[in-house]
Amino acid sequence: MTPAARLQATAEIIDEVIASARSDGPPADSIVTRYFKQRRYAGSKDRRAVRELVFRVIRLFGDMPANGRAAVLGLVAQEPELADLLGEPRGPEPRAPGEGAAEPRLVPAWLLDQFSPLITPEERPALLERAPLDLRVNAARAERNDLIAEFEGGTATRLSPWGIRLPADTRIDDQPAFASGLVEVQDEGSQLIALACAVGEGDRVVDLCAGAGGKALAIAAAAPSATILATDSNRARLSKLAPRADRAGAKIETRLLNPPNELAELEDWHAGADIVLVDAPCSGSGTWRRNPEGRWRLTPQRLDKVVATQAHLLDMAAELVRPGGSLIYAVCSILSREGAGQVDDFLIRHSSWHAQNIPIAAGRSDGAGRLLTPGHDATDGFFVARLERPC
Repeated sequence: MTPAARLQATAEIIDEVIASARSDGPPADSIVTRYFKQRRYAGSKDRRAVRELVFRVIRLFGDMPANGRAAVLGLVAQEPELADLLGEPRGPEPRAPGEGAAEPRLVPAWLLDQFSPLITPEERPALLERAPLDLRVNAARAERNDLIAEFEGGTATRLSPWGIRLPADTRIDDQPAFASGLVEVQDEGSQLIALACAVGEGDRVVDLCAGAGGKALAIAAAAPSATILATDSNRARLSKLAPRADRAGAKIETRLLNPPNELAELEDWHAGADIVLVDAPCSGSGTWRRNPEGRWRLTPQRLDKVVATQAHLLDMAAELVRPGGSLIYAVCSILSREGAGQVDDFLIRHSSWHAQNIPIAAGRSDGAGRLLTPGHDATDGFFVARLERPC
């Protein structure tokens, strides 16, 4: 492919990414892969170059462009050295007089007033900077200092005692420590959420929105004698936990829940858990540096829906916590409605509950919880709160 053809391919792929964002379809990575499966003539250098262009476009525009051509024209306006490719064979047509181009913006305009007030304009660029690759050492089976040397460029994470930080795009699937369950890929911020649970030996723990089980695995490694139940309503996500637990040597029970019957299906845990973790579905605004197209997928309507889901999950989780036990609420979000505001609303509905101190030396106080951000903590963005049920 010529450079001009690569730019045209970028416009075509962005068209598909936009359509997928509107319909909640596959992510950009999958779309790029599919595009080149249908174009076997493209070499590995072409695929890498186009992928880089696609994600440069996605990072550049916080508001979803009208179409792929407008996005590419906006990119050319920011990178004038690309202008000579317009009108080249197999490349995009030259920009017509008066033709619109996408305008660069870090954050969708409608979201700016939703941010936590802790995030200053100076911090915002860090939300889109490329993220490193963090590993979590399986504390039940290994020591971090014994493993760092196995990973080129590895350094100890600053905040998590379990973490190893590697350069972005490092491959670890062929590393013996990964294959043998001594490490898992997990952002340092996510590790800190597991630390905030402060699970003790013998505790009974429910991870209510476990997904593929990253935090449940971290908890199991830190407290091997804890009884851990990992639940989710998504069969595909939850099914990934069992093989990961086997590799890590962790004992975790899984249970698939069927809305709206979750509480009935958890009757044996009613008021019986020492710790309930609600790592709730959210906007994903704290992970834009890993998933910048998330800005295009989020709409006011989708945000309203996810905020309502979070409130429902918190109320459900409250039924499972024993008197004197704790509910840990976490979202990978930097939006106040999903973080401090959500917890404030919970404490109004459950006025006898109160917020506890969070046992992590990270983040900043944000309402009844703490907020981690890429700019302040060099982690993904997370809000976490710890709430105690009265005795």
